[in-house]
Amino acid sequence: MIAKQFQIKNYDYDLPNDRIAKYPLEERDLSKLLVYRNRNIQTDTYRNIDQYLPENSLLVFNNTKVIQARLIFRNSKGSRIEIFCLEPSEANSEPSSAMLREKSVRWECLIGRLDKWKEKVLCIKNKNFVLNAEIINRNGNEFTIEFSWDPAEFSFAEILEQVGDIPIPPYLKRESEPIDQNRYQTVYAKQQGSVAAPTAGLHFTELIFEKLKAKNILTDYLTLHVGAGTFKPVKSDTIEGHNMHSEWIEVGRESIENLVHKILEKHKNDTVIAVGTTSLRTLETLYWMGVKAHDKPDSTIMELEVKQWDAYELPQNLKASDSLISLLDWMSTKQLEKLICKTQILIVSSYQLRIANALITNFHQPCSTLLLLIAAVVGEDWKMIYNYALENDYKFLSYGDGSLLFDHRFNNQNN
Repeated sequence: MIAKQFQIKNYDYDLPNDRIAKYPLEERDLSKLLVYRNRNIQTDTYRNIDQYLPENSLLVFNNTKVIQARLIFRNSKGSRIEIFCLEPSEANSEPSSAMLREKSVRWECLIGRLDKWKEKVLCIKNKNFVLNAEIINRNGNEFTIEFSWDPAEFSFAEILEQVGDIPIPPYLKRESEPIDQNRYQTVYAKQQGSVAAPTAGLHFTELIFEKLKAKNILTDYLTLHVGAGTFKPVKSDTIEGHNMHSEWIEVGRESIENLVHKILEKHKNDTVIAVGTTSLRTLETLYWMGVKAHDKPDSTIMELEVKQWDAYELPQNLKASDSLISLLDWMSTKQLEKLICKTQILIVSSYQLRIANALITNFHQPCSTLLLLIAAVVGEDWKMIYNYALENDYKFLSYGDGSLLFDHRFNNQNN
């Protein structure tokens, strides 16, 4: 079936409210782990995940850090107005840089209770600074907000850390609480810029990393700054009518070289495992950027960015290693040690993974692009997997349990 014609109703299931985890478990790595391989399902906990990973595997993590993106202002009459920071305005580049800006910065935002915003400028007076917010532009439901503060030497990251709240997912249907400050963040979070957590990584602990190391399982990190679009429902009958959100990625040259090395190794059990759908989308983005660099070596970084339908319209026959080597050659020509750009890649059930051949992930919402991605990994078995999870008391969504899914059709023809 042509990717654009996939009907979203075929990716629906009944998710009872009591199966949505409202809070995390006391210990991260005691969440349930469903392991799917060769159409077989096993149940364990994340603490034992190393037992299901082949030696010499490479686990790729998303080290983005959730920012405290919810800001509560009050108008002159004391009425509450909420500003939710989505992403930096184009002029301010990618999130990591925007978070380091001093004095002022512009972000694209959502506004709650807009009708209460009568003044030109709203402000929050903190014991350390005064933060101002002014609407610069409106585009539909989104607003360009200029934030400015005094004293000017604070970074925007420091501002948010002092007066912002963690933006927990809307389906939790509760306000953020002190527990979310730590638990809605991976233990390896580093690059500030996400407004939602890469939730598959929430289960990992230092104990797990020690076990991985003891089994000679390698780890590497890249960055995809998760946007609010990750919660955007698919409202059209077919995926063709859905506008996939774009997100910023950052990937270092060394990480791409590690992937090439792993892909070219001929050991039987070598596996590249994406920890989270965001990591998988970034890995697969690298492949298609390499395809573009191979076909047009003089491309600009913007021309290499992966658009929604590129994975179905670009040439399909380039080996994964050749694609990544082409991308590395392009980076050498441009004298770049890191790729920083946007991706809009959409992965549906007909998609064949090019870089990763396994995925660690939570259980996702019905009729979502994330569920379409799961179907790309396990095919129609996604129904069997989700039914099993529902029948065996697994918890779903961000604070819920998770799974280790091996690609149902992986082979070495792309190596």
